[in-house]
Parts: sequence; structure tokens; C-alpha cells
Amino acid sequence: MTGPNAEGPGDRRRVERRVSQRVADLTLPEFRRIILTSLLFVLVLSLFLWMVRVVVIAAILAVIVGIYVRPLYLWLLARLKRPVTSALVTILIVVVPVLAAIAYSYAELSSAAKYIAENEAEIVTKIDAAVRRLPFFRGETFTEQIRAFVSSTSLYGARIVDTLQEAIVEVAVSSAIFLFTLGYILTDAETVAAYVRGKIPPRYSELSRALEHNVEGVLYGAIYATLVTQTVKSLVIFAMNVAFQVPLAAVLALLSFVIGFFPIVGSWSIYVPVAIWLAIFREAYVSSMLVLLIGFLGNTLFMSMYLRPKLAAKKSRVLNFYWMFIGLVTGVYTFGIVGILLGPIVIGLLKAVFDTVTAQTSWRLLDTDGEPDAATSTILPAASDAR
Repeated sequence: MTGPNAEGPGDRRRVERRVSQRVADLTLPEFRRIILTSLLFVLVLSLFLWMVRVVVIAAILAVIVGIYVRPLYLWLLARLKRPVTSALVTILIVVVPVLAAIAYSYAELSSAAKYIAENEAEIVTKIDAAVRRLPFFRGETFTEQIRAFVSSTSLYGARIVDTLQEAIVEVAVSSAIFLFTLGYILTDAETVAAYVRGKIPPRYSELSRALEHNVEGVLYGAIYATLVTQTVKSLVIFAMNVAFQVPLAAVLALLSFVIGFFPIVGSWSIYVPVAIWLAIFREAYVSSMLVLLIGFLGNTLFMSMYLRPKLAAKKSRVLNFYWMFIGLVTGVYTFGIVGILLGPIVIGLLKAVFDTVTAQTSWRLLDTDGEPDAATSTILPAASDAR
């Protein structure tokens, strides 16, 4: 490499010599102070992470939601001229539909549980008769086992209330952290971003740009692909339920939207029971097979396993199909639902670090007091290659 910004062996030796001199010039009190400060930082950070361990997922989710609804907040702010009011209206627009969907689903599921309790004997008889028709179970009876299963299902509504009462403190704290973090990101995003950027030394600017580029790319790709595929899969579930006159069509579609965030354990947990219900209670075997085929080939294989990582990789311009698929699948099983975003982010961060430290001109050799030159600003194109 030639040019005014080219780095030669002499420059490399001068930088390394300056670093070694600074380390060698440390006095014993200064060295003790560094050790004490580092240990104190690790201790305080560990205590902080332990303190927020229960609500950290809620905070991360709030940050992600805040980033992507902030354009709505800015639109409201330009008209209302009040940051707090605009943030409250934005939060209500996000939260109210979710609460309405939860309330509607709970009411419908409670009604279904009540119906099961009132018609338990008839339901048990039909299921037992359907099982006896299977080739491997002819002449066998599973009445008691089926009755126990149906009874537990009829208590589903009551169990939801009991579960919420047991977890009321954790739910309340997580909800409060989510709402306040969301409001903070909406109103003070520029301050937070400026603070973080101001704490990054110039010698690490190349690495920070690569990290920011990759995180922004994988976030956009994962959110876009997830929303598109989840909406399409839920519409498919809803259309099949309406076409075959399945009860709770809208509730099952909403459940499919939520459960489908899991790439492996996804919407099959909705369409498989629907197919079984059609076979047992309607004796509609053709409809049952159609539900299974459409659900398995369309929702599970095509949309979850192929279309979602394909769209996410294309929109992110950071990861290819394989690595996006790994990030989506393993992220969910590691972090829960929010892992649909954290999984690709982790791999995107890893790629940014790898691309930076393996670049021909390394950020490690930049002067601590100098700005990166043009020769060191090649990581962003490199980070968008290998797709």
C-alpha cells in the first residue's frame, strides 16, 4: 500500500514503542489504582446485572420497540409540541391494541373452557371413538386418560388467572420497566446516542461504525422478515379456520402470530390441533389433511424455515441466509421471543468484530490521539460483502 496515509514498519514500531513506554512509566500507586478501579467496576457491574436480571428482557424489548416507533413519536411531537404528551400517545397506540387482543383472546378461551366443562362426557365419548378407529388402537379404550385430559383443559381459564396472580409482582415490574424505558427512548434517543458516541475514543471509531452498521442492518432485516411472515402465516391460519368453520378462528390466528415467533416450535401447534379437531368432531378427513398439508408445507417449511431468513438476510445486507437462519433459530431458544432479534444481533456483532480485526489496516495500530485516516475506513464495504 502506498500513499501519504500508508503505514510502514517504522510507524508500526513507533506506535508499539509509545504503548510500551506508557505501560512501563506507570508507578506502583497508579498501577494499584488501575487494579482497584477495574475490580470495583466489575463488582458494581455484576451487582447491576444481577439486580436487573428479571427485567433485562423487558428493557431490551422496550429499546427495540422505541427505536422503531420513534418516527411516529416525532410525527406527533411536530403537531403536539409536547414531548411527554407525544410519548404517552405513542405508548398508548402501541399498548392498547395489544391489551385489547389479550382481553379478547382470554374471553374467547374462557368461553371455550366453559363449553368443554359443560359437555365433557360428549367430548370424551367422541375422542375415545375416534381413537378406537385408528389401526393400532382397535379394541383399546382410553376413556379415563381422555377424561383427565379434557378435565384439565376445562380448567384452562382458571389456571390463567392463578398463574397471573402468582407472577403478578414480576409482571408488574417488567411492565413498568418496559413502559418507562420505552418513554425514555422516545424522548431522549438523541441524548443517549450522543452520550454513547462521545464515550468511544477516536481509535475505535472504525470498530464502532462497523458494529452500528451491522446491528442496524440485522435489526431491520429481522423485524421486517418476522412481521411479514407472521402476518402471512396468521392470515393463512385464519383463512383455513373460516373456510372449514373452525371455532375461535380469530383467537387461533392471534395465537399463531405470537407462537410463530419461534422458528421451530411455531404455528404447527395451532394447525395440528385444528386438523385433529376436524377429524374427530367433524369427521372431515379431507379438510383435516388439507390443513396439515397447507400448514406444514406453507407455514412451517416455506415461511419459517426459508422465507423468513431469506427476507431477513436480503434486507439486512450483513448476514447471508445460513447465518441469519442460525441467528433466528438459536436466538429464540437462548433468549426467548426477544431472541428473534438478539440472535441475529449477536452474529452481526461477531461479524463486525471479525471483519475489523482482520482488516488489512487494523484499528489496534491507530494513535490514541489521532483520527482514523481514509485507509482505515474500509470496514463498512467489507461488512456488507460475503452475502
